[in-house]
Amino acid sequence: MCKFVSIEMKSAFDETGKTKEVIDRNYRFIDSKGAPPIKYVKSDLRFIEVLENVCHRLLEYNLHKERSGSNRFAKGMSETFSTLHGLVNKGVNVVMDIPYELWNETSAEVSDLKKRCDVLVEEYEDVIEDWYKGSQEEDLTTYLCEKHVLKGKDTACLKEEWTPKRKGDRAAIAEKKKSKGGERKKVKKEKVMEEEGVQPRVSLSGTKTEL
Repeated sequence: MCKFVSIEMKSAFDETGKTKEVIDRNYRFIDSKGAPPIKYVKSDLRFIEVLENVCHRLLEYNLHKERSGSNRFAKGMSETFSTLHGLVNKGVNVVMDIPYELWNETSAEVSDLKKRCDVLVEEYEDVIEDWYKGSQEEDLTTYLCEKHVLKGKDTACLKEEWTPKRKGDRAAIAEKKKSKGGERKKVKKEKVMEEEGVQPRVSLSGTKTEL
């Protein structure tokens, strides 16, 4: 859970850290004096906006049932639904408990993930703020998750990574089958030539050339 929060929070801070916007804090009341302007990237406003929206970013995730551990949650369509959509596009009548119109809707598991995120952010807001107002040299996942949220607990999930299947795998298998098929045809042809007493033609270069 904390892993996804830290990932999305780092991403949000990276996105909002590219602006050169300056916030005017020169609010004049009685003494006509106000605080000097501050860069947005160092402001409390940026911190608040990131915290308010970070959990909504988790609604972009999907449940990948074909995976295990923390890798079950990730952005992008799952391999299962990708295959099902492919079948539908080919005209196959796919029957499931979930209506087709709801295939791309947020799952109950992802909705629960978002709720748990809300609880975590509220509980560890001070910890995140300390990181934000500090040097930020330490990785947020290490600082928030490993040293606070999961302190004294199993942190193996933080290091779990998903290695997608290579796109060329299926093509390589098909090519291998094709190659084996060609070898079988060649052996069969040579056997037939031998039975019929046909000798291979010899070219000028000395190499054998089949009829």
